[in-house]
Amino acid sequence: MTETQSSDIKSGRLPDVAYADNFSDIHPPLTPHEALVEADRCYFCYDAPCMTACPTSIDIPMFIRKIQAGNPVGSAKTIFEENILGGMCARVCPTESLCEEVCVREVAEGKPVKIGLLQRHATDTFMEREQAHPFTRAAPTGKKIAVIGAGPAGLSCAHRLAVHGHDVTIFEAREKSGGLNEYGIAAYKTTNDFAQDEVEFIMQIGGITIENGKALGRDITLDGLTGDYDAVFLGVGLPGVNALGLEGEDAEGVLDAVDFIGVLRQTEDLSALDIGKRVVVIGGGMTAIDAAMQSKLLGAEEVTIAYRRGQEQMNASLYEQELAQTNNITIRHWMMPKELHTESGAVSAITLEKSEIGDDGKLRGTGETVTLQADQVFKAIGQTSDAGPLAGVDITLEKGRIRTDEARRTSHPKVWAGGDCIAGGEDLTVVSVEDGKIAAESIHKALMG
Repeated sequence: MTETQSSDIKSGRLPDVAYADNFSDIHPPLTPHEALVEADRCYFCYDAPCMTACPTSIDIPMFIRKIQAGNPVGSAKTIFEENILGGMCARVCPTESLCEEVCVREVAEGKPVKIGLLQRHATDTFMEREQAHPFTRAAPTGKKIAVIGAGPAGLSCAHRLAVHGHDVTIFEAREKSGGLNEYGIAAYKTTNDFAQDEVEFIMQIGGITIENGKALGRDITLDGLTGDYDAVFLGVGLPGVNALGLEGEDAEGVLDAVDFIGVLRQTEDLSALDIGKRVVVIGGGMTAIDAAMQSKLLGAEEVTIAYRRGQEQMNASLYEQELAQTNNITIRHWMMPKELHTESGAVSAITLEKSEIGDDGKLRGTGETVTLQADQVFKAIGQTSDAGPLAGVDITLEKGRIRTDEARRTSHPKVWAGGDCIAGGEDLTVVSVEDGKIAAESIHKALMG
C-alpha cells in the first residue's frame, strides 16, 4: 500500500510582488544599441542556411542588414512580407532548433546570431511607432471566404486573402481571438497583451470581420458555410486532450495542462490561482514545459516532469528543457504513468513505471516503479481532434486529422485547412502561419482562375 498525504493546494503561495517578477518577459527586448551590435555579427550569408530553416522563409540576412543600416521599420516590412505574425513568432519560435541552430556562427563558434531577438526588435519598433499597415489591399474581388478559427493559421490565411482583395469572415469559438497565441502559450513568453495587439495590427488591412463566440458545429455548420461562401478555410486546432487511461483520472487535481495555461493567461490576479505544493506533469513537449514552469512560478515547491522516452525524443527543445531544470524542475525520462492514487476524491500521488524500448522496437514497462506525492497532476500528452463539427461534408481524415494536399486543400473542392488540425500538422505558431499563407494563395488562385 502506498502511503499518501492530504492535498496541499492553495493560492497566494508567494508575496504579491513576486508574481510580477516571475511572469515578466523571459527575454527582455534588445535596446537599439544592442540590436546594432548583434546585427553586426551576421555574415549575411549567400544562400543563408537560416532562411532554409525558417518555415516561413523570411529573408533573414536582409532584415538583419536593414537593422544594421539603422532601418528597423524597413526590416519589419521584410519580415511581414513572409510572416504577418512575425512579432509573436519572434517571442515563441524555438529559434534554437530552427534558424539559430544552423547559423554559421553557431556551427563555428557555438554562439549564433540572436535572430529571434533581432526579429522582435524590428517588429516591435514597427508596431510601437504606429506605422501605416505594411500592406495595401487590392481592389475588391467580390469573393467571400469563411475562416474557421482566429488562431495563427486562420489569421495568416485571412490577412493574405484580404491583401488579394477578398472579403473574409472569421468565425472564432472563444471570446478572444488569437487561438494558441492567446490561450496556449506561457504567460512569461508573451506579456502585455501582445496577442491582442497583433490581432488588431492584422485587422488594419481591412476586409476582415471576426465573429467571436461562433463555434463550428454549434452556431455554424460546414455544410452551410460551403453553400454561403466561395471558399472555407479550417484552422480549428485540436480541441481535445489525450487521456492517461488510468483509474482516478477524473479525480480533483488531475487537470489538462492546456486548460491550465489558458486559465492562467486570462487571469488578472495571478495570486488568486490555486497551485499545489507538489506538481507532476506528464508529457515531453512545449505544453509540458510551460505547465511545469508556470506551476513553479506560481509557488509550487516540487515540480516534476515525467516523460516516457529519453531526452532526445522530447518535443521540447534542449533549451526549454534546460530552462526548466535551471528553475529547479526535475525531468524524469523513461518514466510512464502507471497508477493514480486518490484520497476523498482528490489525487494524492502517482506511480510511474520505468520504461524501455523492447526488442520489437516498442515501448514497454520494466516493472520497476516509483511513487511521487502529488497534489496536482497535469496531462500534457498531446491533443486530439474532433471530427464531429465536420459532419455533413465529405472531408477525408487521416488518423483523425484533416488530410490536405501540398496547397492545404482538402478532399472537398471548396475547403482548405491548416495548422495542427491537419495530418502532419505541427503545434508551432510559425508552421501554422505558413499553412495559412499557402492555403490563401491556393484559394486565391482557385477563385480567380
